[in-house]
Amino acid sequence: MGTRWVFLLGRLLFGGFFLFSSFNHFMNAEAMGAYAASKGVPMGTLAVLGSGVLLFIGGVSVLLGYLPKVGLGALVLFLVPVTLMMHNFWALDDPQQRMMEMGNFLKNTALLGGALALTAVPEPWPVSVGERDRARRGLSSRRVAP
Repeated sequence: MGTRWVFLLGRLLFGGFFLFSSFNHFMNAEAMGAYAASKGVPMGTLAVLGSGVLLFIGGVSVLLGYLPKVGLGALVLFLVPVTLMMHNFWALDDPQQRMMEMGNFLKNTALLGGALALTAVPEPWPVSVGERDRARRGLSSRRVAP
């Protein structure tokens, strides 16, 4: 399997995770909103719906490779505050809850690292909508060094 297809598989897994999470936010907005409010998030349900939009934009963008920096920016905009506010394990006394939140904090930190790393991949991404658009217009998909 060539690197183009490995990169596509990675994008499908990474973007699919966020897309699935967005659907979860929309389908369970009330329950998630109540939990967010219990963690001190103002207007919990509205915050869950707004974060679902960011997850949707980021997931679709990464999956398709369309405007990837915009999509990755949406994911970073989601991950930073959610990681700090919702998974603040350092503020918890219960050891089991603390361990669970630490796991979620570390998972989100890793996802944030992945999103930031992907911003360094030159555009258009291989096997992406952007690459097809450039090819259709007769432009090279290879970047030329400045």
